[in-house]
Amino acid sequence: MEKKLVQIGLMGLGTVGTGVVRIVEGHQEDLFNQTGLSVNIHKILVQDKNKYRNITIDPDKITTNPADLLDNPEIDIIVEVIGGIQPTKDYLIKALENKKHVVTANKDLMALHSSEILRKAQENNCDVFYEASVAGGIPILRALVEGFSSDRITKMMGIVNGTTNYILTKMSKEGAEYQDVLAEAQALGYAEADPTSDVEGYDAARKMAILSTLGFRVPMNLEDVQVKGISQVTKEDIAYGKKLGYEVKLLGIARRDDDEVEVSVQPTMIQKNHPLASVNGVYNAVYVHGEAVGETMFYGPGAGEMPTATAVVSDLITVVKNMKLGVNGRGTVAPYKEKKLKSDGKKFAKYFMRIIVADRRGVLAQITNLLAEKNVSLDQVIQQSYQESGQAEIVMVTHTATQQDVNVVIQTLEGMDVIHQIKSCYRVEGGEKNE
Repeated sequence: MEKKLVQIGLMGLGTVGTGVVRIVEGHQEDLFNQTGLSVNIHKILVQDKNKYRNITIDPDKITTNPADLLDNPEIDIIVEVIGGIQPTKDYLIKALENKKHVVTANKDLMALHSSEILRKAQENNCDVFYEASVAGGIPILRALVEGFSSDRITKMMGIVNGTTNYILTKMSKEGAEYQDVLAEAQALGYAEADPTSDVEGYDAARKMAILSTLGFRVPMNLEDVQVKGISQVTKEDIAYGKKLGYEVKLLGIARRDDDEVEVSVQPTMIQKNHPLASVNGVYNAVYVHGEAVGETMFYGPGAGEMPTATAVVSDLITVVKNMKLGVNGRGTVAPYKEKKLKSDGKKFAKYFMRIIVADRRGVLAQITNLLAEKNVSLDQVIQQSYQESGQAEIVMVTHTATQQDVNVVIQTLEGMDVIHQIKSCYRVEGGEKNE
């Protein structure tokens, strides 16, 4: 007998889970017309049955026992929006072993364990989709898996954290200090009381691990991502960047050359004419360069109840369509390429440096001579008096150099008597073709 009703087990009834219920229950006609099957949320796993929620749910659907979902033969698909690593990972593995398809919004889990989960899905001919785990309102993961399936992606750059983009946008537009804007972001609910995950780049790093795993078909782990946050970015850095034609963004950067990859998250000077430079506020964007297609960019809201819930339900619809066609599991591809990480000597970029020096003749010449010795040449230089007498400020942008050579330059500068302080050093993007 042909299946006519698809039963969903929903794990979590917080902000996103509530949005999923609203969409599924409010769009029944659309879901049926898109999939040819009726979709019903059969059971919902919560921690506290008695907690107040701003949505009316049949009490018989609510449970605190995960087995009511995972071991229930009526349930076809598990939708997970509870977050965390454990016991969530065990739940999803159990679901796949019980031949249940999985849709998740869990970036932490997928950044750490996507390879294992995808292999388990392959073994059991199950679908696993996790579009909502990166840039909630942008269909970037499906684009990487399906839209670029015949292309070879060489570079991805992403603004994938709305909190940090809001902070840097306000600093840029208003000339404000980091701490003042962070406090405002917390008051508005854009930043958590403990903002560490966002402002130190860890949230973005998880998302870049997921993007690079899918885009390069390589099993990238969170520890493979070089991470630097925005807490040390100053309004002076941003002002000098503007003067030289750049905006400062927290960019996730993933690049592949000759099967060797590099992935990082760091404050980056990006040229004002690059599309990513104009992505402001809490919006996200991901720039993708493919050998065949060239440059593309995906833009939209990165978080929030309905954008994220929409991404979850979009994945849910795909699973149901696959069920109707009998092709579940065929599109689930675990990473199959060997991971080869670039050494610092193979990571090429331009760099912005801001240095406080002794205000005397010949200092700039000493610096340029050092740079030449270390294979680093200059593209732009600004020199002016600093706020304290006897000091000067030098701001410079290098031509393309290796990270290894730039690291040696910084170490050498720190040991020179004429160098009082290296204020900042940022990667520069957007000035070369295909960046």
